[in-house]
Order: sequence, then C-alpha cells, then structure tokens
Amino acid sequence: MTRPSPSPESARLATALRELKERTGLSLVALEARTAYSKSSWDRYLNGRTLPPRHAVQALCRLAGEPEGRCLALWEIAEAASSGRAAEATRAPTEPEPTPTPETTTEVPVPSGARTTHIVVLLSVLCAVLVGALAAALFLWSPGDGSSRSSVSPSAVAPLCEGAACEGKSPMATHCGAQPDTLATYRTATGASLELRHSRMCGTSWARMWDTRIGDRLEMRADGPARSVRIADAADAKEYIYTFMTETRPGTTVRACFRPVAGGTEECFSGRVAER
Repeated sequence: MTRPSPSPESARLATALRELKERTGLSLVALEARTAYSKSSWDRYLNGRTLPPRHAVQALCRLAGEPEGRCLALWEIAEAASSGRAAEATRAPTEPEPTPTPETTTEVPVPSGARTTHIVVLLSVLCAVLVGALAAALFLWSPGDGSSRSSVSPSAVAPLCEGAACEGKSPMATHCGAQPDTLATYRTATGASLELRHSRMCGTSWARMWDTRIGDRLEMRADGPARSVRIADAADAKEYIYTFMTETRPGTTVRACFRPVAGGTEECFSGRVAER
C-alpha cells in the first residue's frame, strides 16, 4: 500500500523542523527524553507523515534556540490546509436561503446579530489564514536575489552575541551553534565521541561529547578560562552535551580533555582556529 505524500504545506513545515533538529544535535531518543513526545511521534513529525501539535513545534524551537514565530507561521498554514479551514473560509454560498411562505411561516425568535456574527467569524478565519500565509511568505522570501526558500536556513538566524560578550554562554541559546566549523574530533578508549567546534560568526569555540556515561567530564580551554561540563544523568548520556563558549581569535589553539567516570586515563586532543 502506497503511503500518501504530505501536502506541500506539511512538507515545508517538516523541512523546517528537520533543520531545527539538526541544529540541536539531538537524536530521536534525546528528543523523546527532552519533550513530551515519543521517538516514533518525532519520526512522523519530522518526515511530514503527521502534523505535529503546536506545543511540539514550540518545544523544538526552544531546544534549538529559535524564535517561535517563524515555524508557527508554517504550522498555522499546514494546520489550516489539513483541517480544511482555508477552503471553508473561501467557499461562497451557492444558493440563497429560502424565504418562508405565509402558509409555512412560523414565528421563531432570531437574534438580530446572528447573521452578522456568522459573517464576522467566517471573515476572521479567512484573515487568520491569509495573515499566516503572508508571514510565511515574507519569511521564506529571500530579498536581494529574487529567489524563494522552501525551508528555514540556520545561517539566516543572527547570533545574539559576539566575541567576549559570548564568554561563558551556551552556543545553542545564542545561535552561535548554527553551522559551526569542526576544529577536531576524537574518540576515547571508553567509546565516547568528542568534538571541538568554532563559530566564525561569533568568534567563539566550545566542545561537545556524546556516547558517554554518567559522571564523564569534558574540559575545554583556549586563551581564556577553562569551560567544563559533566554528564549528570541518563538523559545527558543519550545526547550531545556542550561546554559553554570561550572567545577564540584566528590562529588560536583550542584544547579539550576528557575524564572518564570509571577512573581511566585522562585523554586530551586539540584543534586550531583557521586564519582568515
């Protein structure tokens, strides 16, 4: 049996959500642990097979450090299309209401504003759909080259800090984690994976780890103070865990050291920020 393809509206929303998921670095298992929705539900939402609840879209935006308005505009359009509200709002009546004859007329009290209220509600729905479509069109339109986008581009999100102003802050919450450079990768004797990351937009670096165990610790240092993070619980062990950022200029060497909980040997590696 062939599975029906998602509507264009749902497909655009799903594409935007997949890009947000990639920005967070979270797996489906990690999304299940961090939200109220199961791994299988997220799989359906991200592939456009099921329209996600509004709260699921908001939850993913929060995890990615993305303002909610853009994705919610796409969600409004997809929800209106799937529920048929857009079609109902634009459908004109085909027949006039019958006028009762004197023989069959029955006095029925009708509120004086009933028909007006019905028209107002109908127009309100139409306006909501049109406003949502306009908001999405403005967001997806790329001024300058006349082209249009079908998805949210992480690079379009402006960082919230730069240089020293980012010191000690989260790369995800500040949008510095959008499309970073990978300075170096390393796999430890315990099987943990490590990376050193750098944002050219923000002028900062940080480290992250995954496939870890509760109690594992990662410390990153460049020219400034050391930044460290520890795996606190089972949820942390299932996903990417990041250190806070430190300012790094071109040519800076960044070093990270992993300390396993089981008392194993400390393992260190380093990377260098490229010269401009």
